[in-house]
Amino acid sequence: MSGVLITPSELSSLLSSAPTVLIDTRDAASYAAGHIPGAVNLNEIFTYLATSTPEGYAELKKKFADAFGKAGLSGNETAVIYEQSMASGFGQSCRGYFLLTFLGYPKIKVLHGGFEAWTAAGLPVTTEVPSPPSVTFPMTDDAGDLIIDAAAMLDAVSDPAVAKLDVRDVDEWIGESSSPYGKDFCPRKGRIPGAVWIEWYRMMKPTAEGPRFKSAPEILAECATVGISPETPVYLYCFKGARASNTFLALKEAGVKDVKMYFGSWNEWSRDPALPIEEGHPAAAR
Repeated sequence: MSGVLITPSELSSLLSSAPTVLIDTRDAASYAAGHIPGAVNLNEIFTYLATSTPEGYAELKKKFADAFGKAGLSGNETAVIYEQSMASGFGQSCRGYFLLTFLGYPKIKVLHGGFEAWTAAGLPVTTEVPSPPSVTFPMTDDAGDLIIDAAAMLDAVSDPAVAKLDVRDVDEWIGESSSPYGKDFCPRKGRIPGAVWIEWYRMMKPTAEGPRFKSAPEILAECATVGISPETPVYLYCFKGARASNTFLALKEAGVKDVKMYFGSWNEWSRDPALPIEEGHPAAAR
């Protein structure tokens, strides 16, 4: 697959040939232990919990426009985002890709295979922390149609033409746990009514160099198991938009035309008792 995904060798060439800003989304300790030379650490890409209200989106935009500006993204550079590996960070590099896309940034890549792919290729690692010049991040509203709020997701519950795609881990899907942070992190367990399920891991497959995204035909075959074709409108959710961002990238790269993100996801939905949920085992619930 090409497009957004970049291999370690392609990244190495890019770093020496064009203005590039590298963003490491891992936790501070992992970053301090060693990172790609020149990379800026921005773990909040992963940890930040968003709400899908107008105020929540305004706060999200301001926070990350500031953070990406401090990292050195002015619009002229290619942003390259990475995590430890594609399956170990809950999709956090893809969450960075989604946030930059939502903010309208023009040039974004994700390191396919993450930091582990870089080190497996024998490429250099450093503990030096860069001091990039702070710049003004170019804010646009071009990508606002990629993201939906709770009201739009609620409308979709009664619209069978829209696939509500849940990509959480199996214990969350069947209502055993409310989140990856613990069974009772959220007040309610279950699913958005009418949702279909493809666990996010299924968009990837093991390789000798670690997990990688499947090919476009393989991803479309996974989608077909729940009735999603390239023409199906898809509304994605997980717990806070990270695993769903991994799936968002997979679906877009595979040619699914209309994919939107419910970024508030289960963290927001489950906390509003006015919003309907489906509980119990999915087969019994149907």
